[in-house]
Amino acid sequence: MKRTWIYNAKIVNEGKCFQGSVTIENDKISNVYKGNTAPDASYDCKIDAKGCYLLPGIIDDHVHFRDPGLTHKADITTESAAAAAGGVTSFMDMPNCIPQTTTLEALENKFVNAASKSIVNYSFYFGATNNNTDLLKHLDNKKVCGIKVFMGASTGNMLVDRIDSLKKIFSSANMLIAAHCEDQNIIRENTEFFKQKYGDDPDIFYHSHIRSEEACWQSSALAVRLAKETDARLHVLHISTARELQLFENKPLNEKRITAEACISHLMFCEDDYQTLGSRIKCNPSIKTRKDRDILREALTSNYIDVIGTDHAPHLLEEKTGGALKAVSGMPSVQFPLVCMMELAREGIITMPQLVQKMCHAPAKLFQIHKRGYIRPGYKADLVLVSPETPWTVTKDCIQSKCQWSPMEGKCFHSKVKKTFVNGNLVYDEGIVDYDNRGEMLVFER
Repeated sequence: MKRTWIYNAKIVNEGKCFQGSVTIENDKISNVYKGNTAPDASYDCKIDAKGCYLLPGIIDDHVHFRDPGLTHKADITTESAAAAAGGVTSFMDMPNCIPQTTTLEALENKFVNAASKSIVNYSFYFGATNNNTDLLKHLDNKKVCGIKVFMGASTGNMLVDRIDSLKKIFSSANMLIAAHCEDQNIIRENTEFFKQKYGDDPDIFYHSHIRSEEACWQSSALAVRLAKETDARLHVLHISTARELQLFENKPLNEKRITAEACISHLMFCEDDYQTLGSRIKCNPSIKTRKDRDILREALTSNYIDVIGTDHAPHLLEEKTGGALKAVSGMPSVQFPLVCMMELAREGIITMPQLVQKMCHAPAKLFQIHKRGYIRPGYKADLVLVSPETPWTVTKDCIQSKCQWSPMEGKCFHSKVKKTFVNGNLVYDEGIVDYDNRGEMLVFER
């Protein structure tokens, strides 16, 4: 039996923050101790966590690892390494790869691929289309994290734009529906307007005017209406506007059928940042106003926003060349969600228990993940040690993602991920990733 003792830690878990230690036996947490209590056993590995927070591993409900078919940008090995370096111990990957994950065979192939390549734990969304709703009843709801519906066209063009198809998907889904919400008709009209005014590729600043607040509002409102009509379990991804928050309820997660995610991109950036970062922060939905960003941040302290994801979407830097229409949308971010949110905690925008709730507990509860997301005896030992007082600057050489760039380059963070444990194994240690580790398939209690 492999035993690990992490002591002198400041443990943040289930709304509390206390000094203590955690013991691990093989892949599970065996005990949690408060204060200076020492375990009555010998341990193979003892880790002094003095000055560090010990958190449950981050669960990222929204990534695009580009594998299979787009592995010149990223693949499961490189992006799961980036995840480990960022304290992310579990991810849920989207279906807009090649081939698209819209058949049962393509879905199964992704699970097989991840089993041989992923350093951290994993699951995959099945992509709903206008024509494959008959397959939804065959999905294993204990294995598949959810059904992804693109109600707005994005990378991969998996747009579901027929109301009859949407109604059928919402009515027949036997698990959570994760929706990308942008009204394509509004975007199309805006595109033509700005092209006529500014040419074939308007300045990047106009991206937020083309993929506008109204486009987000109309599509999100439609998704919420369909979910209420059909009693579907809806999770609206990457909320980017203050207005959309009106569609959600400020009440506990276990009382909801409709939930909302905010992403790092919309919490860290606003349209003012186009001046310095240009198309590097082009994403769908677009980065909106400073007011939108600030109100989304405020919503983190309530139950309007349930989880924080990354929408990690790597592209080669040369693919980001251009303006509002020609540069591709998406940015790599899975290595930085924890340190980004700890900057907001440092500024007093969110507390550490709230951070852990949105990034660890809530994803586990929302998706009904079996025995992960909490520091509890008997739960899988997915843990992260992070120092709140170790300043560092993001440089290209520390980026793990295969695309080798980040909009965070040049940014100084005050917090630093020191160690990441996945199923009891130390997979990231002071800058070094264990590429031999293999994560596990997430299991859902449904």
